[in-house]
Amino acid sequence: MAIGVRGILMKAFVSRAKHRLGAQNLKQFSAALNNGYCYSAYATQHFFDAGQPTAETHPQLVAAGEITPGITEQEYVARRKKLLELLPEKSLVIMASAPVKMMTDVVPYPFRQDADYLYFTGCQQPGGIAVLSDEFGLCMFMPDSDPEEEIWRGQVAGTYAALNTFKADQTFSISKLHMLLPDMIAKACKLYHNRNIASSDYADLPAFKKALNESNVHYLCKYTHEARWIKSPSEMNIMRQSAAITCQALLQTMLASKRCPHEHILATTIEYECKIRGAQRMAFPPVVGGGANGSVIHYSRNDQQIRDGEMVLMDVGCEVNGYVSDLTRTWPPCGSFSPCQRELYELILDTANECLKLCKPGASLRQIHSYSSTG
Repeated sequence: MAIGVRGILMKAFVSRAKHRLGAQNLKQFSAALNNGYCYSAYATQHFFDAGQPTAETHPQLVAAGEITPGITEQEYVARRKKLLELLPEKSLVIMASAPVKMMTDVVPYPFRQDADYLYFTGCQQPGGIAVLSDEFGLCMFMPDSDPEEEIWRGQVAGTYAALNTFKADQTFSISKLHMLLPDMIAKACKLYHNRNIASSDYADLPAFKKALNESNVHYLCKYTHEARWIKSPSEMNIMRQSAAITCQALLQTMLASKRCPHEHILATTIEYECKIRGAQRMAFPPVVGGGANGSVIHYSRNDQQIRDGEMVLMDVGCEVNGYVSDLTRTWPPCGSFSPCQRELYELILDTANECLKLCKPGASLRQIHSYSSTG
């Protein structure tokens, strides 16, 4: 009911604005909004709203010189340089932002940016396409302003943010993609993109289809994964923060399990404890399996009461500024192990400790996994 009433009121506001301002003036007003400058009736200063936290709007999260929390402008430039060094000469990279996915016909799921698009641009918002090459640098095609959409979902980054927040070398409206991208494609020897999230904005262009038919379009992920293998000190700090938050949250959840031995309550508790410590979201749906449910690897129903004497397994992790953690623990909510439970628990703990000794440079996950099962 509230959504329906708000929708009617918002549409009435836009309709009245069109009537008072005229369609052309409303477009100009929308363009000003797209530049992101916001004012407060109770303040004498104005600030630039890039549609995501910046050092100006969220100094408690983002330090001066950073594009996203903990990651500087220089680091993003270095990431793009490294990717181009891995690719053949005269390559052109096309990266699309993640699409908005809908839960119902009018309600979207919470948006999460594509990992590669975020890693190389720092932009956390949908609707954009980034093009990268030695010749053009970082060229960002940004979504156009939509006054009605921004009433519902707030400010989004436009071309101004691309230059001033994300430090693109060039930027254009997404509406100009069909005019400019074909020339960029024509000058490239090889094209690279992520076919799993390919956008029709570029995939339907005749120039792209021609390159595809000539087998000149290649899968980008092999190179982006290699570019991300070695983590910077800044990345490791965020990864440690993500792991620390999950550890602290799980300890609190374990304490709560004795008085609330129910899978759903424990799943809710771990999410709450992670988010109040700074996590944006869970890394994946929490696995909370009591008794036999703990043997289902990706169990996610989380709807069963945990009976007295049963163990509960939790496989959980959180996401902090694009970096995730993953932790699994098993314990008896009733407070004590049975003799058989303790014997099995100690066997697995000993195996895990032996595997940790193998975690050294040069070792592969496959080798460690094989050792865990064969000894």
